Amino acid sequence: MAKQVTCRRVHERTSFEDGRRVLVDRVLPPDISGDDARVDEWLSDVAPSTDLRCWYGHDPLRFTEFRRRYLAELDDPAHRSAANRLRDLADDGKLTLLTAAEDADHSHAAVLAEWLTGAEPSEPGPPAPPPPPGYRAAVSAKVANVNPGAFAFVMGTGIVSTALNANGAHTASLALLVVGLAGCAVLLPAYVWRLLRRRERFVADLVGPRSFAFLTISIASNVIAARMVADGHTSVAGGFLAFGAVGWLLLGYGIPLGLIASTRRDASFDQVNGTWFLWAVGSQSVAVAAAGLARLTSSHPLQVLALVCWGIGLMQYLLTAAIVLARLLARPVAPANLMTSSWICMGAAAISVLAGTRLLALPAGTMLLSRSVVAGSSVVLWSFASWLIPLLLALGVWRHGLRKVPFRYELGWWNLVFPIGMYALTTHELGRTTGTSWMTTLGRWEIWVAGVVWVLVIAAMGAATVRPHLTTGRAAGPNRRVA
Repeated sequence: MAKQVTCRRVHERTSFEDGRRVLVDRVLPPDISGDDARVDEWLSDVAPSTDLRCWYGHDPLRFTEFRRRYLAELDDPAHRSAANRLRDLADDGKLTLLTAAEDADHSHAAVLAEWLTGAEPSEPGPPAPPPPPGYRAAVSAKVANVNPGAFAFVMGTGIVSTALNANGAHTASLALLVVGLAGCAVLLPAYVWRLLRRRERFVADLVGPRSFAFLTISIASNVIAARMVADGHTSVAGGFLAFGAVGWLLLGYGIPLGLIASTRRDASFDQVNGTWFLWAVGSQSVAVAAAGLARLTSSHPLQVLALVCWGIGLMQYLLTAAIVLARLLARPVAPANLMTSSWICMGAAAISVLAGTRLLALPAGTMLLSRSVVAGSSVVLWSFASWLIPLLLALGVWRHGLRKVPFRYELGWWNLVFPIGMYALTTHELGRTTGTSWMTTLGRWEIWVAGVVWVLVIAAMGAATVRPHLTTGRAAGPNRRVA
């Protein structure tokens, strides 16, 4: 029986005909996570060596020579184990090789597909025309592939800014607020451009496994609104809350309706991932911002909105937790798929607690629920969020320490910053609201930890952005022709 091996771009939507999906790139693309790609296995060691990859530079004119050199590399000790694993997978059934290369037909994945099936190397077609040179073309290519969850950067930055402000570090808090606002100014036009110019891909993401990541737009706006409330900027906070609330309504209803009604998606229980908790986070972010603004303006409609969204968020959290837990227990989980988005489970519980503390700060007699119900629920949720932290850390050790998944920067790291910052702020605020001094002290220390994590992740992001340019520059030096 002939082996069935194909190669596809990792950004394309999944299909029932894919069979086993194996990522064969050396590094995980920075604009996508293992959850997004539904990767069954990641064989980074089968990718070309760094020297060969830099020499090739995805130049189609060099593809024939690249193929010859890469096939020779597959026999060396560094590639042999991963190559043999690919052979075994190809023998077991349908296999799809995933790569982030823009031109998959002239990528190492295409060479691997030929090698695994024993097909004669075909002459590559005419090379694709090079993209127009210049900064504008580079920006256009980046925007076309912007991750639906890119606003997680603003979420993480905004909540750490709010936590630092509560801790008295006003200068650092203001600096992070500026960074978060700059992120909004860059990302929002990018989303709009992608919707207008890449509508099909945008819609495919809306009904795919990354769909709930779009809620980061609404959540980020509400997080900024809550931060503005802390400084007393009620008008600006109201604008951000209005935008976030409208986004929450449209996406909070639109995403599940799209998943249910769409005929373009390929439904699979394996697509359930930690970003689905953003459904609950979105509701609670409205509750946090609305309750904070209601306290300053004494607005009864905002008080009602905050309480209702808090209740909605609690139900969404319970439903999502049941779905995600069932997926983790009932289906095998590849280490590459267990991404930092799993931490959103803890962050969703923590923001529910923060919303509860904001409700408790409202005047007595204005809530539809008794204060004891809100306080008791908040303590229970904080306890559960605390219990989750060792479990999530253990899963991280299993993924990186035992299963040897490379520890490299990806956008999903901001899904780690947000829960850590949220938990720290929640601990501090719950302690202050309930008069528990040890909890307030613990929260202060946790806020500094969240600040350090933010610095480490922003540094990693900067390094990941600069490194490809440095590598390209070093690789191009020896091969530069003299006119």
